[in-house]
Order: sequence, then structure tokens, then C-alpha cells
Amino acid sequence: MTRKASAEACANIALIKYWGKRDAERHLPCNGSISLALADLRTVTTVAIDPSLTADTLALDGHPASAAELGRLGKVLRPLRERAGETACVRVESVNYFPTAAGLASSAAGFAALALAAAAAYDLTLDEPELSRLARIGSGSACRSVPGGWAEWHAGTDPAGLDSFATRLAPPDHWDLRVMVGLVATGPKAVGSGAGMAGTVATSPFYAGWLQGVAEDLPVARAAILARDFDTLGEAAERSCLRMHGSMLGAVPPLLYWQPATIAVMQAVWQWRQEGLPCFFTIDAGPNVKVFCPAAVAADVERRMKFIPGVTGVRASGPGQGVALSKAHLF
Repeated sequence: MTRKASAEACANIALIKYWGKRDAERHLPCNGSISLALADLRTVTTVAIDPSLTADTLALDGHPASAAELGRLGKVLRPLRERAGETACVRVESVNYFPTAAGLASSAAGFAALALAAAAAYDLTLDEPELSRLARIGSGSACRSVPGGWAEWHAGTDPAGLDSFATRLAPPDHWDLRVMVGLVATGPKAVGSGAGMAGTVATSPFYAGWLQGVAEDLPVARAAILARDFDTLGEAAERSCLRMHGSMLGAVPPLLYWQPATIAVMQAVWQWRQEGLPCFFTIDAGPNVKVFCPAAVAADVERRMKFIPGVTGVRASGPGQGVALSKAHLF
């Protein structure tokens, strides 16, 4: 008998960035990070346990997965199979309702949804820290999509990663903000985040300074979120973003994800702030820019972004929930 379950998760956008791993196999970070889940960047993943299969299968957005993606799937499934005493293979179908592999945290949403759907299909009940650690095995930032809302990923010190998981700082309705995702490029990145992190950690002379900055920015951002202090959070978020990308530029070879339109949006945001419009930006490992603003000015920010040359579209989103089981069945 085939058993299956579906789960939904939101992508999350880091304000205090995660960049670099102390253990690449377990996706253990060199630093802690803070993020916000986005309700309109959503992934649905369905897992079916099928004894008739001879190997696991994975389809992403309707296309067969690569060997690397199947390897990451296997890493997440392995501890669940051991715990459930199962050997049967699975079919997995995952659909991103936003661009995949474009620096919009599609893997974070996908592996958070996979962790919950697979656990449910195996009839296992995992608490939130367990789910967060499991999702992290597939993609580091996926651990932050498990609690959703405003979340903090604790770097931890345990070599096995038992203390490296995400917890919720505040629920989605804690702060009525909006995020405008300015789409500059929607295709896959030439250099994936994992390779980019490894190269930066190994070769950039600026990486140590980046880590020191994170240690200083984490408590500032945490307090600003809890106090709903927009200006302080914006300063910390832009500082974290620019320092992270600065460390990449110092790598050998240098790593630059930005496009001309990326810089144009950044400069526009700085100008808008001088004009009195409250907003700030952040950029993950990709060219697309996320602009945060209060809900009251979201329409104005979205309108302005659409006029910037090179911005092909703007996706507006509010804060998103954590991972949850879904009634959807994709196959």
C-alpha cells in the first residue's frame, strides 16, 4: 500500500545572513542568522512511500532531479527510515510557486516541506527542533522555514549538530511589514550557494571580518524585531548583506552575483530613504533584491521598483507561517 503526505513551507529571507559552514556534510553554519518567512514564496512537496519502487524518485517543478538533488533527498530520508524501521523507496514531487535556484531560497522551502511530509508519510511525529535539524540536513537555511515567521538559526557548537536548529523569534503577525522581491534574473545561478560559501571561507581575507560583524549584528537585529524598530533593523540588515557580498568579492576567484539592475535597486532604496520613504534592502546569494517596508507604503515601493530598468517583475509578500501539512496531492 502506498502511503503519502503533503506539506507546504515558505521560503525565508535572511536579514542577518548565513554564509559559510563549519561542517559541510551536516550543513552546520559558521554563524547564527535571523530571517523572515514570506507567505507568497511557497513550496508544496508530496512524499509517497511505494514498495513497488526500486529506487527513490524526485521531480522538481515537473522535471526529474539531478543526481546531486537525489543525494540530498537521501540524506533527509535516511534518519527517518532508520527511526521508522522502513526500507521501501519513495516518490517525491515538489513544486515551487516562485523561481527556482534564483537566490530566492527555494531549497529552504523545499527541504522544510520535505522534512514534514516525509515524517508524516512514515507516520513519525517530530517536534519542531527535530524537524528543523532534519530540514537542515538537506539545505542549511531550510531549518529557518520550519518555525516560520521571524526565526533565528542558532549556529551551535555540538559537532553532531544537535544544538544547531531554528526557533521562532516572533509570529508572522508580530509586525505588519511587506517584502517586495525585485526580480532581476530568474534562471539558475552560475555558482551555487554551497560552492560559493566554500570558496569564500577558504580564500577570502575578508571572511573573518564578516563573522565578527555577524556576532555584533545578531543581538541588534533580534532586539529591533522584538521592539519593531524599523530603522535599526534596516541598518543591521543592509550592513549584514553588504558585508557578506564583500567577503565574496574577496574570494579567489571573486564571486559577484549582482547585475546592473541589482545595484540600481540598491541605489534607489538609498535615495527613497533620503526622501522620507521607509525601506531597506537585502540580497541573498543571487541577483534579486528584497525590499522591506511597512505595509502602509508597500504599494508606493512596489510602483517605484517596477520603473527601475532591469527589474522584470516585483513579487509582494507579507510574513509567512511555518511548515504545515497540506491536503494537496501532486500525483
